[in-house]
Amino acid sequence: MLAVAFVALVVSALATLVIPMAVRRMIDFGFGQSDGAFIGNYFVMLIVVGSVLAIAAATRFYAVNWLGERVVADLRKDVFEHMARLSPAFYEQTHSAEVMSRLTADTTQLKAAAGSVMSQALRNAILLVGALIMMLITSVKLSLMVLLAIPAIMIPLMLYGRSIRALSRRAQDSLAEASSYAAENLAAVRTMQAFGTEGAVVTRFDGAAEGAFEAARARMRARSVLTGAAMFLMVTSVVGVLWYGATAVVAGEMTGGRLGQFVLYAVFAATAVASLAEVWGEIQQAAGAAERLAELLAVEPQIVTPALPLALPSPAAGRIAFEGVRFSYPTRPQERALDDVSFEVEAGETVAIVGPSGAGKSTLFSLLLRFYDYDAGSVRLDSVPVERAALADLRARFALVPQEVALFADTVAANIAYGTPMASREAIERAAQVAMVTPFVNELPDGFDTLLGERGVSLSGGQRQRLAIARAVLRDAPVLLLDEATSALDAQNERLVQEALDALMANRTTLVIAHRLATVQSADRIIVMDEGRIVDSGTHAELVRHGGLYSRLADMQFTADAAE
Repeated sequence: MLAVAFVALVVSALATLVIPMAVRRMIDFGFGQSDGAFIGNYFVMLIVVGSVLAIAAATRFYAVNWLGERVVADLRKDVFEHMARLSPAFYEQTHSAEVMSRLTADTTQLKAAAGSVMSQALRNAILLVGALIMMLITSVKLSLMVLLAIPAIMIPLMLYGRSIRALSRRAQDSLAEASSYAAENLAAVRTMQAFGTEGAVVTRFDGAAEGAFEAARARMRARSVLTGAAMFLMVTSVVGVLWYGATAVVAGEMTGGRLGQFVLYAVFAATAVASLAEVWGEIQQAAGAAERLAELLAVEPQIVTPALPLALPSPAAGRIAFEGVRFSYPTRPQERALDDVSFEVEAGETVAIVGPSGAGKSTLFSLLLRFYDYDAGSVRLDSVPVERAALADLRARFALVPQEVALFADTVAANIAYGTPMASREAIERAAQVAMVTPFVNELPDGFDTLLGERGVSLSGGQRQRLAIARAVLRDAPVLLLDEATSALDAQNERLVQEALDALMANRTTLVIAHRLATVQSADRIIVMDEGRIVDSGTHAELVRHGGLYSRLADMQFTADAAE
């Protein structure tokens, strides 16, 4: 397609350059023919040239716009693939809406530059070079006057284009800031309306939108000055050349046709220079967006598959081992999330992890799934250090039911199959049955084909959690990670889902994070954590007898439950 665009572009440029030659011959020779046949032939040829020009222009338009759309589509895919591989640490420090602005608005900004703008630049460059050559052939003296004027015009314009690049970058940043604020508040629309902050939010967004407008206006003003200056300087130079050429015709030094030919080529050159100045402004504007995308693509994923990964044993056993693990989150390097944590989980064992908020329970899951790399110690799955295994193979060994369920604006069936996209409909429905999803799905308008709202807002908390459990059931991984898996269920559903989980956990290694101690009493072992350390371990009965943190938590919870 690039070759087609180039050929069409060259043909259209050459066809344009032929026109002044025909005009000169018609003026100098055609008007002297008494029968008018000579003029008729030239007009026929002009129609032929115009037809070639029209076909070439149409072909060029399609080809260059196809190229622009293709480049942007490929760029968006590459950018999103890169973003999908960045570790959670990146998103802890970068607003997701800011990233989406770069993926959408900035790539759109590049579309014109990748297609039509570059085509216009090349076409005008060919026209400029061709017109200058023909001007030299037509009149060396007049051409030298034009050639002296062009550098004096182009150099200041190119230097001025740099300010447009900076202004474009500022405009894109302002737009991203406004978009981020809007997306964040619309995502929490219920909270916003519940607290009655619509007016304050709208006022703040208005300010952000006005800031984006002012930045865009400054950019447009700069581009307008650039384009206007280019047009004025080129028109002035053409008029000067025409003035000098007219005196040469009067003096008999040049024919009228030759002057007409030269003037047309000079107009082509002037138009090409003015267009190149405008194109330069657009390229500088796109360069601002390209810088933002380049910054994003330059971010290296902190978590990657090693060059020579170790193979995980097959079949999987599901043995887990933490040994002397220390870890701090990148955003809080001075705080230890885990401090000298050591424990082992045998294949098929169910281990509950309890403790107050911030004790480091969920961090254990993050290190197992290798969302982060630990600072010291060792984390192993089936005797293989997690950092030595291929990421895809490692994570395929886990099924996660998180505390904050992630659902998508898709069908119920697609949400259940999110981690197993090739699953059959029968397998999806069996998983739904196990997780007690089927009863409420049957009441939905289209059953498993019902489209859920964004983040599943049309479902209750308990229904969303059961869908997450169904997703884990369908994944059928050797290690099950349950992070408050029943926290959003009422007493009746909690009992039913707990029965389903008990069946699912059979012969499967399971780690359970729970605040409600009543749900973990049947675990093979309970690990008690506090401030990033393991402070106790044992069965429910043993821990109660120890009289430590677990005993105090149990007394408070069971007393509260009895009072209810």
